[in-house]
Amino acid sequence: MTDQHLAEEGVAAQAALGSSGSDAYITVAADGSGDYASIQAAIDALPDQATGHGDGNGSLLPIRVKAGVYYEKLHMEKPGIHLIGEGAEQTIITYDDHALKRFPNGSQYHTFHSYTAFIGADDFTAEGISFVNSAGPGKEVGQALAVYVDGDRAVFRRCRFIGHQDTIFTGPLPEQPLDRSYFGGPRDGAERRKLRQYFENCYIEGDIDFIFGSATVVFKGCEIFTKSRLTEGEVAEGQVNGWITAASTPEDVRYGYVFVDCDLTSNAPPQSVYLGRPWRNYAKVCFLNCWLGAHVKQEGWHNWGKTEAEVTVLYAEYNSAGPGAGSADMRVPWSNILTEEEAAEYALPRILSGEDGWKPF
Repeated sequence: MTDQHLAEEGVAAQAALGSSGSDAYITVAADGSGDYASIQAAIDALPDQATGHGDGNGSLLPIRVKAGVYYEKLHMEKPGIHLIGEGAEQTIITYDDHALKRFPNGSQYHTFHSYTAFIGADDFTAEGISFVNSAGPGKEVGQALAVYVDGDRAVFRRCRFIGHQDTIFTGPLPEQPLDRSYFGGPRDGAERRKLRQYFENCYIEGDIDFIFGSATVVFKGCEIFTKSRLTEGEVAEGQVNGWITAASTPEDVRYGYVFVDCDLTSNAPPQSVYLGRPWRNYAKVCFLNCWLGAHVKQEGWHNWGKTEAEVTVLYAEYNSAGPGAGSADMRVPWSNILTEEEAAEYALPRILSGEDGWKPF
């Protein structure tokens, strides 16, 4: 991120502190100068319920998290939590669990115990904070989530999400695992709900399937950075550096992942990254008015060896720009380049408002 972006982020974070609707808030400071020294302690002190919903504030006091590095594994299941950092470069939450780690009984964590932050209730908001999984590359540690978001009406503004494989999981879990009898993690076996989430002016970094899951999610004005994990020689041999999305959109859900005005950047070799592949056969992903770097492969999308998914997925673009932008004759034939009329169907109120009129944008 540029110095100008960082300065703007800091100003925006300070403005947020003064516009929370009340002068009252809880302060977390790693140096002990606040109400609490850890974020989890502040969350545990909140009441179990908020009286309102819809804007992420409810009736809970906002939690102001001062600059610092917080080595914590957060578990948040109270509705209406609102975390406000002092800028994503300054307020950092990090942990290093991963899928290959083992519990004391010898069983593996697998993907869904590996999170740095679990968000399991509705109306969560975070501003100006980094969520980091520092476990390392997937070839060494397996999947390692920075966030596991399993709440409705979740909002992230000016946040950073840093990881390698599986950085962001947007719940709920699919109905069944593909390779074993259980998923593991905090929501295994829970009722599946239709969830909506909104990421605005965020930075998201990873390499393999690093945005994945079943929720309806809008990414507005975000930078999506694919990390290099291969040499140009390995790419020349036909190896793939990464896949940005792995959606598992339910069949009866109209919208999956929608990227609007985003920049897809990378330090990976040219022609080495796919826009997405289907974790489940009805995956839905759309890029609208996005800039795509040279790392994006001309064919755009991968079927993950599931030829049957080619007739059920909905992979689309509209008005892509940059060296990785595709046209109908370049992309796989089972993806779509939208017309202006079709793109209009992706207006944000259509995607997110639902029956309760939610409007985070």
